[in-house]
Amino acid sequence: MDVEQLDLNPRVIAAVKKAKLQSAQELLCLSGPDLQRLTGLSATDAQHTLQAAALGLRGSHVLTALQLHQQKARFPAQHQRLSLGCPVLDGLLRGGLPLDGITELAGHSSTGKTQLALQLCLAAQLPEQYGGLEAGAVFICTEDAFPDRRLQQLITQQPLLRADVPRELLGKVRFGDQLFVEHAADVDALLECVGRRVPVLLAHGMARLVVLDSVAAPFRCEFDGQAPTRARHLQTLGATLRRLSCSFQCPVLCINQVPTWGQPGGQRPGRGGFTDEQTSPALGTTWANQLLVRLTAERVRSEEGPGPAARTLRVVFAPHLPRSSCSYTITKEGVRGTPGTQSC
Repeated sequence: MDVEQLDLNPRVIAAVKKAKLQSAQELLCLSGPDLQRLTGLSATDAQHTLQAAALGLRGSHVLTALQLHQQKARFPAQHQRLSLGCPVLDGLLRGGLPLDGITELAGHSSTGKTQLALQLCLAAQLPEQYGGLEAGAVFICTEDAFPDRRLQQLITQQPLLRADVPRELLGKVRFGDQLFVEHAADVDALLECVGRRVPVLLAHGMARLVVLDSVAAPFRCEFDGQAPTRARHLQTLGATLRRLSCSFQCPVLCINQVPTWGQPGGQRPGRGGFTDEQTSPALGTTWANQLLVRLTAERVRSEEGPGPAARTLRVVFAPHLPRSSCSYTITKEGVRGTPGTQSC
């Protein structure tokens, strides 16, 4: 925008042009004192000139942050989510997992964390119109063997779980061929995996989801009494995963363990989002600071009762979500949210 188009006194415009400043963009590259020195204007005139330049470039139409957020067509990646494969769970997370950032799913054993991760690996391979990413997934195991039998069961049950997807389309997706499994037994192997091998798969478009199951296992015993060293490695891991997520617009899901207060790796009670105040996710504040979203999975009652055991998925923190929760059950078809159980 030319300076003559700005709402300024002709005397000020003449002084600005004499200083060989021709556009509003050039004016805004200067501070108030610099503009005074070049033009000989008073401090008041210089400040008014910069304000006029800013207003001229911005225009008369002012948008709020909420209005920008609601313009999905202008920022599609910001609004895209990876579906969890269940409308109730997607409703809790307002569409699913965000594509940019690390999501943690923490909980005790037998809460269905790994099964939900497998379900996400299958959902990622579906077209975008069904909440997928049309790409495969990388599943990094750090403690247990990969649950291949459960994966095959979930694949065969996809028509029942995903009734919203045409059977013909499900039959065409080669789910097992697009899931890349890595094993990392220690921290060095894990950093090597996420720093070298995973980027190759993402760069070639072969995968757009990274699952780490679990993040705590390699750090649990390797750095006994070496808290600063452990913290540095956790920060390196978090930075690498965030960079991958940002560069390739791929969700990163990290499954975390929940040690009881007093066990190695435990935090102070009551700070991890659990109703049981004697539990909190492992790895402490150093790891929590790497996260965009923290979810927790809790057992509500024993498996001994009739029917599938009730569990609760809880949002502990997220920049775009309120603290809320809903119940879910695990069947042979997969993980299903229970309608009407969402609460804040």
